[in-house]
Amino acid sequence: MRVMAQVAMVMNLDKCIGCHTCSVTCKQAWTNRAGTEYVWFNNVETRPGLGYPRRYEDQEKWQGGWVRTPSGGLKLRSGGRFKKLLSIFASPVQPEMEDYYEPWTYDYETLTNAPLGDDFPVARPKSLITGKDTKITYSANWDDSLGGTYATGDTDPMIEKMRRDASDKVKFEYEKSFMFFLPRICEHCLNPSCMASCPSGAIYKRAEDGIVLVDQDRCRGWRQCITGCPYKKIYFNHRSGKAEKCTFCYPRLEAGIPTVCSETCVGRLRYIGIILYDADAVTKAASVKDDQDLYQAQLDVMLDPYDPQVIADAQQAGIPSDWLDAAQKSPVYALIKHFKVALPLHPEYRTMPMVWYIPPLSPVVDLLRDQGHDAEAPGNLFGAIDALRIPVDYLAELFTAGDTSIVTGVLQKLAAMRSYMRGVTLGGTGDPEIAAAVGMDTKAMEQMYRLLAIAKYNERYVIPKAHIEQAHNLEEMGCSLDFDGGPGMNEEGPFGSSSRGPVPVAIETYQSIKARQAAAEADVAPPPLMPSADGLRGVDQSGLATKAVEDQMPRRGISGDEAR
Repeated sequence: MRVMAQVAMVMNLDKCIGCHTCSVTCKQAWTNRAGTEYVWFNNVETRPGLGYPRRYEDQEKWQGGWVRTPSGGLKLRSGGRFKKLLSIFASPVQPEMEDYYEPWTYDYETLTNAPLGDDFPVARPKSLITGKDTKITYSANWDDSLGGTYATGDTDPMIEKMRRDASDKVKFEYEKSFMFFLPRICEHCLNPSCMASCPSGAIYKRAEDGIVLVDQDRCRGWRQCITGCPYKKIYFNHRSGKAEKCTFCYPRLEAGIPTVCSETCVGRLRYIGIILYDADAVTKAASVKDDQDLYQAQLDVMLDPYDPQVIADAQQAGIPSDWLDAAQKSPVYALIKHFKVALPLHPEYRTMPMVWYIPPLSPVVDLLRDQGHDAEAPGNLFGAIDALRIPVDYLAELFTAGDTSIVTGVLQKLAAMRSYMRGVTLGGTGDPEIAAAVGMDTKAMEQMYRLLAIAKYNERYVIPKAHIEQAHNLEEMGCSLDFDGGPGMNEEGPFGSSSRGPVPVAIETYQSIKARQAAAEADVAPPPLMPSADGLRGVDQSGLATKAVEDQMPRRGISGDEAR
């Protein structure tokens, strides 16, 4: 058994109101700069909906994640090394610009400087690719609050699968519709397929906390990682020619501070903590035959932080004592393994995701109340689980590879907690039979209620600080912060780095910028710059920089060997 620590997150979907505060603050902190206009490390999707990028869950098309071989092993859905070698110089299977959206800004200058007249000036949308007027046809939250779902809902991959199993099970008439919000970040998987897909070895998983990062020095822009990630949470920076992804705000975590998205969440629905797991058991767990067994297999990989043998092995592996204490107090471990109310997103991708979700329960209460019943009575709640306005089948397709029994069990626990605590609030005592009906006792029910409903800041975020002896190993530049071109280093207008005017982002690409900078240092005229015809692909039409030019450029970050 090889014990390792993993930072993980749980989100309580019952509390998400779809305000997008997490997305906006993450955008401002990490991707408010040229080249990342379409990049959202955190986005909030309305389900049912197409997601971002559009239909990212259609792995038959996008070829993300792992598949089990007949011999019981794992292989990338996108193909092995030989297939990647044959296609390494061709564009891999990945979403195109229209699957994200064409980045745009607004003509604020015309709006603010328009002369006095009878007409009201407007800030027309301008493409950041061509600099011309554009029509906005899609974005990261295009389905927000069921906007347009009457037209696009049928193409939700989960709805398509449900309808193959049972025709017309979900209808989109207004009175029969349902929705909930699903915030998404990089899953920081235990078995990341993006890392296995990278030909350059630029993607790595930090040994000390399991965060998955991109080494900007090693990245060569092959974009195979975008194909390999089934969640499509790796993006291509068309300005730098590098891949970028959510860093789990590791500079904040090293100081014991939660991620930006967690810190600013108005619903207080996110939990962050440490999980201990057996690294030697990951591959075997990800290789189980039945997709519906993957949830339990991943639970089995997680270790009991109170087990004396686990503690001894963890200490031998060099895990600090305060990290072991944090693992014992981890709200994430409690919700995932102890109470078993949090579920992984699409375990069938076999990446062993480490961002888990508590499924929403609220609509059943609304349904019962509208029918004139006592919505909080345990008998009514339990009996209505199978008739939820949000179909259990839909939740199961998201979180348990289609196993409705697991989702039903989670919803029954949440309903039982609600009924039990109602008795405590109104009558002073709760009914022990309610807790027993879902395999819990009254103490566990009250503990789960405290964690889900009224947990304080230091209970939701149990994050041990990085140790000074690990400082050299924590110098990664997974997302560059402190040099020219990093977040906040661009000349900005009042509305962000792209608000100065409709400047096409594809005019200068990574190699041409390096050539210009090196030529300026050598006092030599730079080569002429030509617009890129490939938009987000960032193809440099002015020619590649020579090896001599590259040698003159300063190195960014640290080498891949040091990062490991």
